[in-house]
Amino acid sequence: MSESRRDPIVRTVPQPADMNGNGDIFGGWVLSQMDIAGGSLAARVAKGRVATVAITAMTFVQPIKVGDMVSIYGEVVKVGRTSITIALETVVHRRHEETDLRVTHGTFVFVAIDNEGKPRQVPTQEVAT
Repeated sequence: MSESRRDPIVRTVPQPADMNGNGDIFGGWVLSQMDIAGGSLAARVAKGRVATVAITAMTFVQPIKVGDMVSIYGEVVKVGRTSITIALETVVHRRHEETDLRVTHGTFVFVAIDNEGKPRQVPTQEVAT
């Protein structure tokens, strides 16, 4: 992802209830937040409902701590006939530290769905002139 920062899709702070047995934030909580962020971006591209169909890559680089400010950024990397592939990265700002840390990154695939939950074509994107 480009280094130029944009607004995160999701920004949140994990709570003690989100901890695993080691005292760090549970990986499933992080996956859930990333899925929410990716689904939001994919839904904008699809102009409607989407469903997660795959996580084709996922890397946990650093642990997330209670009280970290968690920001999730994403970008569309591919749009197919019915699918949208989103690259996501999770960055944290730890309390009392000056630098942000990239803690996870992954690639999520969503499919555009209709009201019955069946795949539908992703609308063609308008090209800005």
